[in-house]
Order: sequence, then C-alpha cells, then structure tokens
Amino acid sequence: MERSSGRHVPGVPLGLLGRRGASPGAAGGGGGGPGDSAEREAFERGQTVSINKAINAQEVAVKEKHARTCILGTHHEKGAHTFWSAVNRLPLSSNAVLCWKFCHVFHKLLRDGHPNVLKDSVRFKSELSDMSRMWGHLSEGYGQLCSVYLKLLRTKMEFHTKNPRFPGNLQMSDRQLDETGENDVNNFFQLTVEMFDYLECELTLFQTVFSSLDMSRSVSVTAAGQCRLAPLIQVILDSSHLYDYTVKLLFKLHSCLPAETLQGHRDRFLEQFKKLKELFYRSSNLQYFKRLIQIPHLPENPPNFLRASALSEHISPVVVIPAEASSPDSEPIMDLAEAENASQQSLFDNKFDDIFGTSFGSGPFNFNAQNGMSRDEKDRLIEHLQREIASLKEELSSFRAESQCVGVQLRGRVSELEAELAEERHRTRRALDEGEFLRAEAEDLKRRHHDTQRAQRSLTEIERKAQATEQRYAKLKEKYSELVQGHAELLRKNAEVTKQVTAAQQAQGEAQRDQREAQRKTQEQGEVLEALRRELMSSRAEAQAMRGTLDSTAQSEAEQSTRVAALQGERSALAETVAQRDQEAAALEAEVRQLKARLQDQSQAALELRDRLAEKESEAEALGGRLRDQPWAILGCAAREAQQVVQEALGRLDDPAHAGCTSSADYLLSRTLAASEGTDRLEEACGQFLADQSDVSVLLPCVSRLAHLLADAILQASATSHMTPMEPADRLLEAGRECGAEALAFLAGLEDRESLERNDPTALRTRLHHIATIGEELLPKGLDVEQERLGDLVDQEMAATAAAIEAASARIEEMLSKARAGDTGVKLEVNERILGSCTGLMQAIRVLVLASKDLQRDIVESGRGAASPKEFYARNSRWTEGLISAAKAVGWGATLMVDAADLVVQGKGKFEELMVCSHEIAASTAQLVAASKVKADKESGNLRRLQTASRGVTQATAGVVASTKAAQSQAQETDSMDFSAMTLTQIKRQEMDSQVRVLELESHLQKERLRLGGLRKKHYELAGVAEGWEQNGADIAP
Repeated sequence: MERSSGRHVPGVPLGLLGRRGASPGAAGGGGGGPGDSAEREAFERGQTVSINKAINAQEVAVKEKHARTCILGTHHEKGAHTFWSAVNRLPLSSNAVLCWKFCHVFHKLLRDGHPNVLKDSVRFKSELSDMSRMWGHLSEGYGQLCSVYLKLLRTKMEFHTKNPRFPGNLQMSDRQLDETGENDVNNFFQLTVEMFDYLECELTLFQTVFSSLDMSRSVSVTAAGQCRLAPLIQVILDSSHLYDYTVKLLFKLHSCLPAETLQGHRDRFLEQFKKLKELFYRSSNLQYFKRLIQIPHLPENPPNFLRASALSEHISPVVVIPAEASSPDSEPIMDLAEAENASQQSLFDNKFDDIFGTSFGSGPFNFNAQNGMSRDEKDRLIEHLQREIASLKEELSSFRAESQCVGVQLRGRVSELEAELAEERHRTRRALDEGEFLRAEAEDLKRRHHDTQRAQRSLTEIERKAQATEQRYAKLKEKYSELVQGHAELLRKNAEVTKQVTAAQQAQGEAQRDQREAQRKTQEQGEVLEALRRELMSSRAEAQAMRGTLDSTAQSEAEQSTRVAALQGERSALAETVAQRDQEAAALEAEVRQLKARLQDQSQAALELRDRLAEKESEAEALGGRLRDQPWAILGCAAREAQQVVQEALGRLDDPAHAGCTSSADYLLSRTLAASEGTDRLEEACGQFLADQSDVSVLLPCVSRLAHLLADAILQASATSHMTPMEPADRLLEAGRECGAEALAFLAGLEDRESLERNDPTALRTRLHHIATIGEELLPKGLDVEQERLGDLVDQEMAATAAAIEAASARIEEMLSKARAGDTGVKLEVNERILGSCTGLMQAIRVLVLASKDLQRDIVESGRGAASPKEFYARNSRWTEGLISAAKAVGWGATLMVDAADLVVQGKGKFEELMVCSHEIAASTAQLVAASKVKADKESGNLRRLQTASRGVTQATAGVVASTKAAQSQAQETDSMDFSAMTLTQIKRQEMDSQVRVLELESHLQKERLRLGGLRKKHYELAGVAEGWEQNGADIAP
C-alpha cells in the first residue's frame, strides 16, 4: 500500500487522494450540503458563465453545450429571470454580432425552455421592438439580420400569448389542434391568419440570411457563415410545423365556408408554399445543414383545398435531427476515472506481486509449484486474496467517486475562473470605456477652461475700453457744456450788438435826414439870399429854435441810454432763463428720445402682435372654412359612393351571370315600397341638414340606405323580368334602367349646396311608382281551382314534393350502390363524389321542406283566427298559389337532377346538365323560402330554422357544383393530349380542324342561346296560362 501512496493525478489535490481508504459512505456524508443561498449563487454564477460563453462578440456559431446549459437553467429555476438579468448587462445595442447570437439563444429558450420563459420575456417586448427599429437603420452587415430576427421573436411571443395552447416548439396532435379552435369557424379563420403572419416572418428571416451570404463560395464551412446559418435550424423546425397546421386548417375552413370566401387564404398560402419549398431546397444543399439536420422536401404541387379528399394525400413534413456527435470544440478537463483506474490497476499489480511473486505474471499459476503448501493454506490464501480483492474493489469504487467529485469541483472551479475572467474582462472593458469617457471629459474641461480664460481676458479688455470710453464721454460732456454756455453768451452778446447797431443806424439815419434837409435849405437860402437877408431876423429866430430842438434831442438820447442799460440787465436775466430752459429742453429731448425708443419698441411689438393676430385670424377663417366645408365634403363622398352602388347595380343588369337570378312580383313590390320610404326619409333629412349645416350625421345613413334600397329594387326588377313574358319583361327592365338613371341624377344633386337646395325627388318617386305599377300588373290572377280546394291542394303539393325528394334520394342510393359494384379507379371516385354531393343536397332539401311545413302551420294557426285552415287559404289565395307553385318547382327540380346524375354516372350525360339542375333547385328553394317568409313572424323560431335550412341548401348546391367541376377536371386530366409523335403537317392540319370546330361550336352556341330565349318565352306563356297571366298580358299590351 505504501508503493501507491506516492502516485497522484496531476491537478488533483493530494488531500483528496489521501482519503482513498475511506468508505464511500464516509466520503459522502462527511458534512452537510450547501445552503439554498449558496446553491442559488452557484447556479446563477454557472448560468452567467454559460450565457456569456454562448452570447459573445466572436463571429462563430453558438456552441450547443452552452445553449443547452441555458435551457436546463430555465427548467431548474422555472423561468428566465437569471437569463434576462445576465442579458441586460450585455451591450446588445452596440454590437450586432452579440445581438444576433442573443436572438439565437433566446429563440432556443422560447422553443425548448420552461413555459414560464414566455411570461418572463413579455415585459421586454417593447425593448426588443426599439432595438429592432434601431438595427433596421443599418443596411449592411448584421444590422438588417438583427432587425428581422427581433421582429420574428416578437411575433412568436405575440402568437403564443394569443394562443397559449400552442407550446414553444409548436408540437401538437391533430386533436389538440382541433381543440384550439373551440369548434368555431371564426376562431379557425383568425388562427390561420395569425399563422400566415408568423410564417411570413420566418420566411423573411430565411431570405434575409441567404441574401447576406456570398453563395458563390462555400460559406457554410466558414465560421462567419455558420454564425449566420445556425439560427435557421430553429426557423426550419418552426416552419415545418406552421406549414403542416396551415394545410390542415385550410382544409377544415373549406369544409365550412364557400370557396370564394377563402380565395385570399389560398393565394397567400400558394405564395408562402413556393418560398418555403425553394428555401428548403437551398438549405438541403448546404454542407453545414447536412450533418446537423435532415430537411424535408415539400410536394411538387400545393394541396388542392377545393377537393376534400386531398387531405388524405397530405404528408406532414418531419424534420429529423440526427444524434449529435461529440463537439470538436469541447475541451475536456481530464478523465479522472481513467487515471484512477490506471492507478488502481498499478496498485493491484504491486499488491499481487508482493503476495505471489514477480514470476507469477510471466506464466500460468501452478499451485503445485508452491513450496509444499497444503490445501488449507491454499484455501486461506485464496480467501485472503478474495478479501484483499473485495477491499481493493471498495477502495477503487471509493476512489472513483472521489475522482468524480474532484472532477466536478474542478470543472466548477474552471467555470468560476472563466466567469471571473469574463467579469474581469468586462470590468476592464468598462474601465477602459470609463477612462476614455473621463479622458474626453478632461479634454472638454481643458477646452472649456481655455475658453473661460480667453473670455475673461476679453472681458477685462472690454471693461478697460468701457472705462476709457466713459472718461472720454465725461470730457466730451464737459466740453459740450462749455460750448453750450459759450454759445449762449455769444447769442446774448450778438443780441446786444444787434440792438446797438440798430439804434446807431436809426440815429445816423435821422442825422443824415437832417443834413440833407439842411443842405436843401442852404441851397434854398443861396437861391433866395436876398430874401434870407431880408428875413435874417426870422432866420436867426429859426436857428435859435433849432438849437432848442438839439438840446431836447440830447436829453432824449440820455434817456435812451438809460433805458438801454435797463434793457441789457433784463436781457442778461432772460439769457439765464433761456439757459435753464435749454437744459430743461435737453432733458426733455432725452426723455422724448427714450419715449420714442419705447414707443418704437411697443409699435414693433404691436406690429408683431398684429401680424400674429392676422395669422390666427386667417387660420381661424381657414379652419372655419374647412369646418364649414367638411360636412359638404363628407356628404359629397357619401353621394359619390351611393352613385357607385347604383351604377354597379345597373352594370349587373347586363351581366350574363345575373341572367339566372329570379324573383317574384310580391317581393319586387316590397322592395319598391322600401325604396320609396327611403326617399321620403332622405328628403326629410335634407331639410334638417339645410336648417343646421354643421350636423351631417342624420343625412349620411339615409343616403347610404337609399342607395342600397334603389340598387336592390333595380336588381329585383331585373330578376322579376326573367320570370315574366317578353313584353312586360322589357317594360320592367326599361323602367329599372330609367329608375337607375334618375337615381344617379338625384344622388349627384347631393354633392354641393346649390344643387341640394333645388334637388327634388319627385321624378325618382315617379320611376319607383312606375316599377310598382308594372309589378302589380304582373301579380298572378289566380289558379283554375275552386277557392275551397286551395287548402287541400297545398297539402297535396307539399306531400308530393316530399315524396319526390324521398324517391330521388332512394334512386341516388341505388345508383351509388351500382357504381360501387361495377366501377373502379377514377370513374368510381368521380361517381362517388357526384352522388355523395347529390345525396347531401337531397337531405338539405328534405330539411327545408319539413321546416317550410312547420312554418306554414304556424302561419295558418296565427292568421286564421276563428276560421278554418281552408278558409285561411281561400282568403289568402294569391299567397297560397305562390306556395303551391314553389313546391311544384322543388319536386320537379329534384326529379330532373336525379335523371341528370343517372346519365352522368352512366357516361351518357353532361356535367353541365347536372350543374344547371343544381342551380334550378337552388332557385326553386329560394322561391319556396320567399313564399313562406311573406306572412311569417320575424321572431318565429321556425322561420329561423327555415333560413338555416335555406343556407344549407345553398351550401349543398355549391358542393354539387364544386364536386361536378372537380370531377369534370379530373376526367379531363385523364384525357391528356400527346402531340410528340405528330409532324408539322399533321399539327397544322389538326390546328385547322380545331379552328373549324371552334367556329362550328360558336355558331351552335349562338343558335342554342336563341333557342333558350324562345323556350323561356314559351315557358312564361304557359306559366301565364296556369297562373292567370294571360288576362294580365292582354291588359298591359300596347
């Protein structure tokens, strides 16, 4: 035992290997298990490591072992809280590869994870939508791929939320699929639409991935190509189930609804079928998928949903995933079990050599070769060896358990170290990002600091300049004050000088005048010297007078100088007052400038307010105009829509498909009466609208209702003309066209205000009254039977109709038995399909006749009062005659259809005859229902059962027509044309023969149409003789 004590497995602590001699129980029960918190932390740590390994930025495919660990984690914690807490720390919005691998892992969790994964993920649906829109702005790389994949995941979550019965992997049985619809055809219809939308998203991702790959080289063997192709495995699994369920749901819908209703479903399925088939074919040729998944092949042609038996031919596509090989990228830590086995084997060999010798292993064991050893000793030795072997086995098992425990611990330790490494990398990356961010912030702060210093320097310079400017302004202000004062002083001096100059000029002028006067007088004295001499005394006296005058003038000048001094004092006082007034004026001017500036600002604001007010007023006027015009616009749209309804009704009058529609004069009268009442209501509503043009809600329903009533009246007039003689039919059809033209003119007058005010429905009422007059003339005048026999005749005809239907059903059963006994192959299938649909139609007619009898009984019981049923029939003879005529037509149509079916089964008839008989039966049953509904109570339960039976007859008729068309196409498919062995001359000859045959058939078709018109005319004449039309025709003949 000491020889093995020095050997141990590298990487395993010696303390663990030293306990090999302990028992397994001691190894396992040495201590209690970890607590719940420790287990939870270990679980979250392991899950975080697996999620970070599965979702990383390397452009390689997601490793299956990491994804499987994430899936098992959701089942362990029964939810996806740990997954989302780890994913929320990943930068999915900044790394497209990381987002792509997240979508792949999340898709796997939705498919194979715990059901609560969907519930825990729904609250992140808006974040996924935002991320999808964000990645959708990138047109290259993984951007578009991530956008489409995120949209697919959101669609998947919405689908499973609306339909919780569907598991995440979409695996359901047919019974579970039927239970999802709850036996409601509306639920199946909506479920099919949702599956179409779901499959459309799957196909979009398929096409986007293929379009992003370079298919000219082997991209499926590269790591980048496998990264893009890996999620398509989940898409293939989902698409195969969606295709299978869509086919089954469409077959179920076609069994409940008419084929025309599901035309959109068939077109959409055909488009998706072509895309899915092409994508499956392209995927199956890629080397990457060949070793991972077996992709099914879709059939060459899509299923024929119009043929119910095609469901048995449908094969559900099955996707096979082969057993996974060992992953080449897995890195085993160490197979401790093998190392322990080798160690134990070496230990056992050493032990064996110590007991038996080293030569034992070289040759066979010979007990006789032992040195005279007795048998008891040999037995004891054998027992001893067996005990040693048992102890060694126990030691080996204990060592294996310990080695496995050590391996698990080492793997857990490696996972922890990897998680710590990933966390450290994440922290390092975050620290680098924060460092970059802080570096950018530091640079930004430096730049802001420099800008601030530059701004401060510029501010200081500006303040210095402002101070210099203020000083310069103060000096200029002082200079200005000095200049103002000097200017005022100069003004005063100027005024004084001006006054002095004026006074001097006045004195000088007076002196000059005196001098001129003296000179004149001197001249006069020279001239009259002698006279002056004689008057010397008088002259001297005058000179003395002059001297006195001069003295007085001097005195006056002295007085004037005194007055000038006083005036100068007053002028100085006035100058001071003027200076004060100038200062006050300057202050006032400054205030005026401020007031002008404020006034200008206020005027500018007033202008802006005026402009805004004008804009608001224009907007208000425009809005008011739109509000005023909106009711008229809505009314115009409603009027144009109503015109289109009436125009479509007029267009259907010339439609060949409308030629098979029939109606009665009673129903035509009820429709014209309803149209007249609709006209009255519309006229009243027009008056209310003209009184209050803001409310158009009263007028719009009346316009729509009147349009449909007029269209119905026009179509019923045309349908009634198909059951009347030629001349009244032409008049009725022409009256319908005139009514339609007048209706179009009346409705056109509703489009604007002027035409509505002068619009008059009198002409329209006249046209409707004309149609009603012709309808009253076409009412049957009575049968050639006595009034008291009408009741018996009704019971006889209803009984005869029931008997004819029973006989027809028996004949069909008999023909079906003969066909099964004598026909095989395609012919048997065709005959079974035709006779089966005919049997269904007969059963529907039987239910209709029984419902009509019950309704007829209710009508008689509720309307006869104290009279007998025969008296009630006699009193309502016109209704009774219509009921008898409808019952006769139903029985005759059933017999005729059975004859046509018999000929078709025998190969002697035509498929078209059978379809015509089906249409005739549908028309006859419609006539019977209309005749029964005339006097029935609208709330009657038998009336509802009759309407249900009528819809059943319509569906059964459509089934007969559909099965006949399918049988006809199947029969035509068997007669395939082979032109491969024909020469050019033969083909040309055959082509000419075919053209001749086409012309002959067209001529024959024209003749048959003329013959059909003549037959219908004769049929109307005979029907008129039977129902009293001959007298009516004579009355209305021109």
